[in-house]
Amino acid sequence: MTLLLAACSTSANTASMPSSADHLRLATYNTSLYSDEEGGLIRELQGDSAHARKIAAVLQQARPDLVLLNEFDFDPAHRAAELFQQRYLEVAQPGGGEPLHYPYRYLAPVNTGVPSGLDLDNNGSVGGTGRERGNDAWGYGLHPGQYGMLVLSRYPIDEKHVRSFQLLKWSAMPGALRPIEPGTGKSFWPDAVWSQLRLSSKSHWDVPVETPLGTVHVLASHPTPPVFDGKEKRNAARNHDELRLWKDYLDGGNDAWLCDDQGRCGGLAADARFVIVGDMNNDPVDGDGRHDAILELLEHPRVLRYPTPSSEGARETSLAYAEKGLVRRGAPQHATGDFGPRSGTMRLDYVLPSTGFSYIGSGVFWPANASPEAKIADGSDHHLVWVDVR
Repeated sequence: MTLLLAACSTSANTASMPSSADHLRLATYNTSLYSDEEGGLIRELQGDSAHARKIAAVLQQARPDLVLLNEFDFDPAHRAAELFQQRYLEVAQPGGGEPLHYPYRYLAPVNTGVPSGLDLDNNGSVGGTGRERGNDAWGYGLHPGQYGMLVLSRYPIDEKHVRSFQLLKWSAMPGALRPIEPGTGKSFWPDAVWSQLRLSSKSHWDVPVETPLGTVHVLASHPTPPVFDGKEKRNAARNHDELRLWKDYLDGGNDAWLCDDQGRCGGLAADARFVIVGDMNNDPVDGDGRHDAILELLEHPRVLRYPTPSSEGARETSLAYAEKGLVRRGAPQHATGDFGPRSGTMRLDYVLPSTGFSYIGSGVFWPANASPEAKIADGSDHHLVWVDVR
């Protein structure tokens, strides 16, 4: 059965499904289009960025109707998004396809790089420079907006009804995994700090899009990696609860704690169609994350069951690591990124449509290493994941 499902998943070619009113191609792509310097991405895109050209070429090949771009730096004037659209997506790229125009987009401030004014890494000081400054931001980042998010759409976005959860307090979540210092049983953060912490390391968005198939709620996020912390595993706990936010949101109801930045409380309506998209930084079986969080999303009764997206490039790369002794429990073809010789390949990027859709096909844009398309697939350590539904 596993082999059969894998074959079904890889049989659909990314270029074989032109835009049509009776189906949607939904996608997520961690683009690594960020800079350690404020305004750095704008300056890169104003030049001739080989990196951005590869990202645009992949998007031109896959041609999603709705796509979330992770790790795309936010700037208040939306200058980077405009430059990427005009100078890269709307220009035919080598190895790409026809120019690609998205009439609609959504982007907003995120928590990364925004100073908290608190000692969040418990090093005895607040702020500072470099990594120390980033550790004390609401979400790790070297400047406000680093590692931001960008939703691109062929169809109108209902901005009046967008919900964002950038400011939601972590401690508001019932049963939140408050990090504890091993051996002492004491909280890693004192009450005065814990009560102020934001749950989302970037943001959580519910972006309603008016498609020919009806309103689709794009549930976009990019939880923190469950590493780069200490024995208290504060990032692993935060990753878990950032993922759990979507589970609680899908459970619906009028939870008084689940309030967005506009003051509206409660989860997603029971009859709403949606797609959860993003780099979730959590593999179902491998890596350092608390896997129960991602498994609860994959197995949620409102999430469509379909064959796991796969690719030949993932299979080749995963097996090459295995030959060197880095063996993973997950199926090699299901990985969505290559994170180097220490971490290997993992499945971190997800497109999870709701029930109410029917599955057509899916895949990961990770061509075989010897194929011509591989030349554009290395613009990021992640790869674009897509799912076609009707």
